[in-house]
Amino acid sequence: MGGHRRSIIFFITLGSCLVAVAIALNVGWILFSLRSVTLLILGVLFFLAIIAGLVLNTIFLVREIRRNEQHDTFINAVTHELKTPVASIRLYLETLQRREIDENKRKEFYAIMLADSERLLHTIEQVLRAGRAGRSHAHHLNRALVDLEEMANDCQALAKVRHHLPPEAIRCVNSMPEGERPMVMADPEELRAAVTNLLDNAIKYSGSEVKVAIEVGKTEGGQLAVRVKDSGVGIPDDQLKRIFKRFYRIPGAVAMRVKGTGLGLFIVRSIAEKHGGRAFAESAGTGHGSTFTILLPEASSK
Repeated sequence: MGGHRRSIIFFITLGSCLVAVAIALNVGWILFSLRSVTLLILGVLFFLAIIAGLVLNTIFLVREIRRNEQHDTFINAVTHELKTPVASIRLYLETLQRREIDENKRKEFYAIMLADSERLLHTIEQVLRAGRAGRSHAHHLNRALVDLEEMANDCQALAKVRHHLPPEAIRCVNSMPEGERPMVMADPEELRAAVTNLLDNAIKYSGSEVKVAIEVGKTEGGQLAVRVKDSGVGIPDDQLKRIFKRFYRIPGAVAMRVKGTGLGLFIVRSIAEKHGGRAFAESAGTGHGSTFTILLPEASSK
């Protein structure tokens, strides 16, 4: 990380020095060429072109360094997410192979290995889904009529089991007009992945006490909304749009303590956009929780 920061500082300093040198040379040249209007105009134009080129080059280099930094962080996170469950499964298998273990302990080991294998599979699916999201137009959606309330209930039940949460930790709220069902034409697997990612994200950033609400409703514009609200660490205002970028994670001590690949919210936004909707986040700031919303077009009643 320190090497990347030094590289950024180096290129910014280099660009600033080049700009200063260019200004000095062009101002001096212009002073000596005041008698020639043509040379003066050409000098000013070339001067502006040189400055613009130097600025754009510096911006490009800094962006590339930051992108490489994000890629390195992603690779380290994925490596950890893959290596940790594999090492755990191997340890328990070696223990089962070398020692005589009673039936209760054996069942406990099997349960742990199953949980680790699910974690491993989830990480692999996230990486594959993120790759498909980058080719959104090429990926075919297997659309079907989906009830968002039923899907939300399924996702919250799965999240409780996966994260070992009590029944009151996640609650589902239906704010649809009376007599209406929240029906959309969507790929059930893709949409379930998006809602699951939002729930996992809300749980991970909730701290020791998890209080999450998943709400299904209808907006004034006629779209259907799935909102996942938490009372966790919150999000700074300047980060609300950045968090949906690929590999991006909010800088700071809290984010460093939470495991992740930086792909979950990117996948959520990509899935929403592929279904003709959008995804966005809202937060009152650090320490005030956050709300993530997926907006989708309602299925035609015809």
